[in-house]
Amino acid sequence: MRKIKGLSILILLLCLLSGCWNRKELNDLAIVVGMGVDISNDQYVVTTQVVNPGQVAAKQAGGQKAPVILYQQKGDTLFEAIRRTTTVSPRKLYFPHLRILVIGEELAKKGLKDTLDWLSRDHDVRTDFYIVVAKDSKAENVLKVMTALENIPANKLFSSLEASEKAWAPSMTVTLDELIPELASEGKQSHLTGLKIIGNPHEGETIENVQEIEPAVQLQYSNIAVFKEDKLIGWLNEGESKGLNYILGNVKSTIGEMACPEGKGKIGVEVLRTKSDLKAKIENGSPKGTINIQIEGNIGDVQCKKLDLSKTKTIYQIEKKAENEVNKLLRTTLSTVQDDFEVDIFGFGEAIQRSNPDFWDKNKKDWDKKFTDMPIDLKITVKIRRVGTIGNSPIEKIK
Repeated sequence: MRKIKGLSILILLLCLLSGCWNRKELNDLAIVVGMGVDISNDQYVVTTQVVNPGQVAAKQAGGQKAPVILYQQKGDTLFEAIRRTTTVSPRKLYFPHLRILVIGEELAKKGLKDTLDWLSRDHDVRTDFYIVVAKDSKAENVLKVMTALENIPANKLFSSLEASEKAWAPSMTVTLDELIPELASEGKQSHLTGLKIIGNPHEGETIENVQEIEPAVQLQYSNIAVFKEDKLIGWLNEGESKGLNYILGNVKSTIGEMACPEGKGKIGVEVLRTKSDLKAKIENGSPKGTINIQIEGNIGDVQCKKLDLSKTKTIYQIEKKAENEVNKLLRTTLSTVQDDFEVDIFGFGEAIQRSNPDFWDKNKKDWDKKFTDMPIDLKITVKIRRVGTIGNSPIEKIK
C-alpha cells in the first residue's frame, strides 16, 4: 500500500508539469528588432526590420548581403497587417526582442491609441523598447536606412537614443510602459523624441551607404514631438527640447554656452548633475507653478582672452551668467508650450491633483486652458565645481 500511495503521488505531480507544449524553435522565428507604423488610405502600413541570422553570424565582415531584411504589409488593423506578413516571410514574426518602434508623422497626427492597443495586448511584446516619431518622413523610410558602426540599424537607433539622452539632453527615451500612463493621465500630456533622415532616403537603402568614410545618409534624433491626448500637435526645437528636459529633471549631462565677459568668444560649461523640483498650488483661487532647478557643472571650454579662473569672483560671475542663460532657455520653452501649444506637458496638473484634489476635480476638464494662463516662477541655481586640468586659458599667452 505504501508503494501504491507513493506511485499515485508521483503520477499526480507529473500532471502539474507543463513540459514544452508551447516551445518555439529558433529556426521557425523571424526576430523583429525594429518596427515602423504608417497610415495610407485609412489602412495601417507595418514595416518590420528582421535580423538576417546567417549574415549577422558570419565571421567575415563586409559581406554582400544586408544584415537585416524588411517586410511590409497593409491591413485595416495593426494585427491584420502583421499576420499578413507571413505571406512574404518564411517565418512567423517574433517580437520579444523589439528595440525601436518608429511612428510615421502622418499617423502620429491622426492618433496613437489604436497602435498602442495591440502592443499592450499582445503577450509576445515586451514593453522595454523605445518609441520615436519620424519627423517629416514615413517610418518605413527610416527603417530602410543602413547605418554605420552597428550592422543592425534598430540597434543603432536604440543605442544612439540612449547616448544622446545621457550626454546631450534635447532627446529622451520613452518606453511603452511610460507612454501609456501619460496618455491616460488627465494632468499631463505626452511627448516623444523625433527622428529625421539626413540626406536622400533612397541612397541610404543600399549597403554602399556604410562603405564610405562619410555615409551619404544618416539618421539623427532631432526635436521633441508634443501631443494632445494621443495626437501630434507640434514640435519643440532643439533649445526648447533641452529646456523641457531641464524642467522634467531628465538632464543627466549636457553642454551649456555663454558669452565671455568682454563679449568675444564663449565659455562652455559641462553639466554634470541636475535636480528639478516642480510644484503647483492654488493662490487666491487660481493655480500657480514653481520650478526649482539645481545644476552642477565644470568649466569645459574657455575662449576668453582675459578671464582669471583662479579668482572666486570670476567663478561667481560665471555661475550667475549661467543661471541667466538657463532662465532664458526655460522661459522660452514655457512660452512656446503655454502660448503656442496650450497643453501641459510638464505635469503641473498632476501636481495640482496631489496638492489640492478638490480644485482639481472641479477644473480638470478645462485644465489645459487654465494652464495657459498660469504664472510660473523659476529659481535656477548653478554651481561650478571644477575648472578642468588647467587654470587660466593658454591663449592668454599667445600674442
